[in-house]
Amino acid sequence: MSWAEDIAICRRMLRGGSKTFFAASKVLPRSVGDPAIALYAFCREADDAIDGPARRVDAVEVLHERLDRIYDDAPDDNPVDRALAGVVAHFVIPRGLPEALLEGLAWDAQGRRYETLSDVLAYAVRVAGTVGVMMSLLMHRRDPETIGRACDLGIAMQLTNIARDVGEDARNGRLYLPQQWLREAGLDVETWRAAPFFDDRIGRVTARLLAVADVFYARAAAGIADLPWTCRPGIHAARLIYAEIGREVARVAFDSMSQRAFVSMSRKLQLLGKAAAVSLLQAQPSLAPLRPEARILIDAVVAADAQRPHALAPPRRTMHDRALWVIDLFERLERREQLSRSARTS
Repeated sequence: MSWAEDIAICRRMLRGGSKTFFAASKVLPRSVGDPAIALYAFCREADDAIDGPARRVDAVEVLHERLDRIYDDAPDDNPVDRALAGVVAHFVIPRGLPEALLEGLAWDAQGRRYETLSDVLAYAVRVAGTVGVMMSLLMHRRDPETIGRACDLGIAMQLTNIARDVGEDARNGRLYLPQQWLREAGLDVETWRAAPFFDDRIGRVTARLLAVADVFYARAAAGIADLPWTCRPGIHAARLIYAEIGREVARVAFDSMSQRAFVSMSRKLQLLGKAAAVSLLQAQPSLAPLRPEARILIDAVVAADAQRPHALAPPRRTMHDRALWVIDLFERLERREQLSRSARTS
């Protein structure tokens, strides 16, 4: 099969079972969105293999063997592996990145516990920071500062996921809130795990985690400013919409045990417009040092680039190009809103 046919199959797979990944690929230019589809499809299969209903005890070993063949440019004869082999070769994606992702997924399967915030961040780096860094590489951005901020965005999103899903995770026998924080709040961790409940102590811990997420969202903004212009609005939109999930959790007194927060479509459209406007601004570089938990990802990219010093980033777009793109985006948003109003009144 051709690359286009493999990507089309991967896209159909994500459309049915991974709507968030599928939607993310649609807000990016085709040159980034198509390779992202290949990455997302492998992530989806890896997650299902390690932690899905049909998981196998040897799933991690099998996935590492698949990576062996992908990185040897001899992938298994299936669309996901063929597509990913093309992506990792073209964009020089270090093997350490998908391997770190598999490690994080394996932690889920093992029921790993997270004692401190640093432990939670190490998990977030693996299951979400890896995706952020790989996406940065798809956009031809490999500078340690930029990919470090991409990792920050992945961390922030994963912390938001954890805060939103406290109840769902607890009912599945999982706990991602730092156990140290729970004890500091006056909770007995084992008692709570055996019979999860919500009270203001859980609310305070959830609020504390979302405050950390906000720090990482702010750090990530500096890195987005270094991305290609056509990618910035989509990535800013993801940052703003995910942060808004945290605001929704806060609006219900941080009770994510009895309900699952979500952002309405109308609010998402508002944030998409805001993302386009924010993309015009030149963010100031972040002075915050990279988290030590993220060094595993940064070092993997730096080591790969040391072996390929000739790899160059494509030319940046001019301010004139940027302005035209944003004007076009606002026009499309306005047309969408007009169609929405017509549908409501018809």
